[in-house]
Amino acid sequence: MKLSAPLLGSCLALLFPLCAQPGADPARAAAPAAAAPAPPPAAAPMVPTAPDVDARAYILIDYLSGQVLAERNADLREAPASLTKLMTSYVVFQALKAGTLKLDEPITISAHAWKAEGSRTFVQVGSQVPAEVLIKGMIVQSGNDATIALAERVGGTEPAFVQLMNEYARRLGMKTTHFDDSTGLPSPTHYMSARDLSLLAAALLREFPEYYAWFSVHEFIWNNIKQQNRNGLLERDPSVDGLKTGHTDAAGYCLVSSARRQDMRLIAVVLGANSIKGREDASAALINYGFTFYQTVSVKKHGTMVLKPRVYEASEQFYGIGPAVDVNIVVARGQAGSIETTAIARPRLIAPLSAATPVGELQVLVAGRPVRSVPLFPLADVPLGGLWSRLGDGVLLWFQK
Repeated sequence: MKLSAPLLGSCLALLFPLCAQPGADPARAAAPAAAAPAPPPAAAPMVPTAPDVDARAYILIDYLSGQVLAERNADLREAPASLTKLMTSYVVFQALKAGTLKLDEPITISAHAWKAEGSRTFVQVGSQVPAEVLIKGMIVQSGNDATIALAERVGGTEPAFVQLMNEYARRLGMKTTHFDDSTGLPSPTHYMSARDLSLLAAALLREFPEYYAWFSVHEFIWNNIKQQNRNGLLERDPSVDGLKTGHTDAAGYCLVSSARRQDMRLIAVVLGANSIKGREDASAALINYGFTFYQTVSVKKHGTMVLKPRVYEASEQFYGIGPAVDVNIVVARGQAGSIETTAIARPRLIAPLSAATPVGELQVLVAGRPVRSVPLFPLADVPLGGLWSRLGDGVLLWFQK
């Protein structure tokens, strides 16, 4: 059958409508409408460099995230002086937590403790002093006599106690630390770094909140002798609630301080300042810098479900997974809106799974840049399923090979 020209044109128009429209551009018609231009990215918040302070070494960290906000010579070996007593406190607190030491337990003061050089609580040789009194004397008055008495009680001897100090430092990841005594007397092989001291301060806060209040006691009286806490920031800044001062000729003037404002806590370590005022001014400047220009953001709470992946050979098909710790990060103020998270589960998860088994990863990004990765765990143990579940999933897994 022969088609006439008009009829042929009508058929082509039905099959190829674009060709039937005079002047139509097929390529242009097929393309989607042009998107509106994207708005320019928001400018990154302005954050000045950290203040230039009177200190040989310093570090400023956010307590919740552990992020470093400012540092100088933070890994250098420095004489810590009485900042050593922070580790002595940590070991003593471990004994209290374990029940091997009681706060009301009387401790006999040895001649070695009574003869201690430097700062003193003025305990008398042969007397029995409650452990809590000695702890306050060590922390508030920086008493070397009280410190040695505690070390001898917990360790049997001070050298044995020092071994505990060094072992706990290793467990905490303090890589530039070595102790020769419990008090901080000068020694070429007795040293700490600013970074290690920030790790220790954070551990005291995290592990022993019930004892932390002793670091903010302003004064303490024993034997009718009143002594003030040497941390002058406790008087200058109501947000400061610890921790410890130190001074020797070799160490200079040192201060580990912590402050909390709203939901943010900062830890500042200042080593080798030239005066008491210098260490306090340096610490205050660093703390104010951190609070002014940064904020702590809670990204995910521990135990929050972020994914529900398929688990083979389990009693159910899907199980929730999430972080085992609170996920917090620090960003410049005004940058919280640019935080994003991505989560991924490990492929081919197979029961049984323990709640302590990492099965995925949560990545936190700020303005598209990865800043932290956290492992994900099952929110509860994942039990093995019944026979039919195992057989059916076994076939599925076989086909996925």
